Amino acid sequence: MRLSRYFLPVLKETPKEAEIISHQLMLRAGLIRQESAGIYAWLPLGLRVLNKVNTIIREEQNRSGAVELLMPTIQSADLWRESGRYDAYGKEMLRIRDRHERDMLFGPTNEEMITGIFRTYAKSYRDLPLNLYHIQWKFRDEVRPRFGVMRSREFLMKDAYSFDLSKEAARHSYNKMFVAYLRTFARFGLKAIPMRADTGPIGGDLSHEFIILAETGESEVFCHKDYLAFPVPSSDTDFDDVANLQATVDRWTSLYAATSEMHDPGAYDALTADARVSARGIEVGHIFYFGTKYSEPMKATVQGPDGKPVTVHMGSYGIGPTRVVAALIEASHDKDGIVWPVSVAPFEVALVNLKPGDADTDRVVDDLEQRLEAAGIEVLVDDRDDRPGAKFASMDLIGVPYQLIVGPKGVKAGEVEIKSRRDGVRRTLAPDDAVAALAAEVIAGRKLA
Repeated sequence: MRLSRYFLPVLKETPKEAEIISHQLMLRAGLIRQESAGIYAWLPLGLRVLNKVNTIIREEQNRSGAVELLMPTIQSADLWRESGRYDAYGKEMLRIRDRHERDMLFGPTNEEMITGIFRTYAKSYRDLPLNLYHIQWKFRDEVRPRFGVMRSREFLMKDAYSFDLSKEAARHSYNKMFVAYLRTFARFGLKAIPMRADTGPIGGDLSHEFIILAETGESEVFCHKDYLAFPVPSSDTDFDDVANLQATVDRWTSLYAATSEMHDPGAYDALTADARVSARGIEVGHIFYFGTKYSEPMKATVQGPDGKPVTVHMGSYGIGPTRVVAALIEASHDKDGIVWPVSVAPFEVALVNLKPGDADTDRVVDDLEQRLEAAGIEVLVDDRDDRPGAKFASMDLIGVPYQLIVGPKGVKAGEVEIKSRRDGVRRTLAPDDAVAALAAEVIAGRKLA
């Protein structure tokens, strides 16, 4: 992709309304544009990141056995009246009426709709277990939207819903999502710690929030330091192995970890001083087991092995992709801008032409672009007629993991320069060696877990 033909509206100044670093950098780097309070357009660079986040989520949901569908954003109020949540949910729900005066709503979540779909088509215990998920825009009318896409009114959500014949089977479905979430966040380049959490308006008696530690986190969290070194389940994890999955969950819940709402000062103080971690955290995922909270009032039953109707047990599992993008920036940035992990970077290599119009430099840049793209690497070519310093500043701001710098002096010497965005290390190599090095490092960076 040539930057001269791309749409990348970067800003030199930090907008006054941006309070936290992710909001500041997302606006400055041209990832998003605010359309109204808590509602944002995702511009081309931001959409590339968001799509990569969604791809990783899909891969890990599919790996765990979940099945994707897509539900509408506008829901009938009748479904919510069945569950009893229509009046109880509060002003965060945007209630509307269509031209026929039917009560509708812009869905803040989908427990009711998915239960309605399930009860229509699943009739026998042989249809279970089942986990259905989708990635869909939702709306919650926050009284005070702030922090950019970290706390917006319209947001993208991956929500999955499991259906099982018994509480024991439902716990295994919960464990599948627990492990899938550990892998998902690791592939984003994040260390997410599962913490006991309040179930809130979703309901149920078992819930974990997945929290990443960041100095600019939204709330205080408490955990045992050993979580920071726990290995993430591998890509060959058998999600049908009940005992092994339970053992993994047991390990990841064996030490103290709690959000501020669930914090037990006594239990935390009982840890040795060097084992205590008190930090700021950002919630990036939340999972719930809520049994028959929705299936019972909505009469979601299947025929059991003995021929009698059984009310199914359910769970729900959420990740906010739009929120994840902001969390990644909060966890990985420096004074010059964003530092993307390779796995979600909008482009993997920024090919910087220091003198567009110079025949020899253009020739080398064209050749490198073709060879990198042939190797499957996503390349953004900075071919703008601008000062080198301005180009370097732009590439640092948008956070592309590697900069491949080509100028007339280097071309004459048969050399190009690679700069690593994360650590700033620079290397001078022959063009052939540079392509080989970048291909190896980019491929390695894509496989974080």
